[in-house]
Amino acid sequence: MRFGIRNVREIISRFGRVWRDAVQGALERCVASHTSERQRSNAPVKRETNREIISRTFLSIALACLIAGCATQAPQARLGLKLPPSALGATISLQQHLSVEREGRIDYLDAALEVDDRQLDMIGLAMGQLVMSLHFDGITLTSWRHALLPPQVRGEDVLEDIQLTYWPIDAIRAALPAGWRIEDEGLRRTLWSGDTEVMTIDYGALPRWSGKVTLSNLRYGYRLTIQSVSTGS
Repeated sequence: MRFGIRNVREIISRFGRVWRDAVQGALERCVASHTSERQRSNAPVKRETNREIISRTFLSIALACLIAGCATQAPQARLGLKLPPSALGATISLQQHLSVEREGRIDYLDAALEVDDRQLDMIGLAMGQLVMSLHFDGITLTSWRHALLPPQVRGEDVLEDIQLTYWPIDAIRAALPAGWRIEDEGLRRTLWSGDTEVMTIDYGALPRWSGKVTLSNLRYGYRLTIQSVSTGS
């Protein structure tokens, strides 16, 4: 599936209006299919409630949102990084598939990311449904998330991890608070707090946004793998 985010505000508005109907329809189809399979096998049928299915579905989404460490990190543990889009020094438009591994479980999220010298836009989708968006003009961050996502899912944290991964190291280093440092060695980037490694990011190629990236958050115990494909400017 290919998608862009040039009309992200229209996408958000449209999905906001139809989300309830779409989810309800999907849940009804899922329940009907599940019930039919049980009946064909002559097994006792236990009908899941919509609430149970919603909870199971959004658990996967919440885990996928660990791209920002959102399920475990206290806000004060973050760096508050908000570099201007122009500091990237490039215009990129990417379609991405993300997998996040934590405690032996792997969950998935699709995303589209666009950055130019004026702004950054990102949308996240789970099972084809819009669950989060970001717009950052270098001064103001505007974020949207679906109400069923945990309140710990913060746009600020997602923006920070995007910039730690892709922005030039000199721009990041200049913005780090006292006691933090970041270094590049070959195709590995490492972030420290004091003498403690907090994060490593391994790149498959340069530029950093091409191909595969593996981000390991050592403090919060998750590994994020990003496969990116350029969709042009």
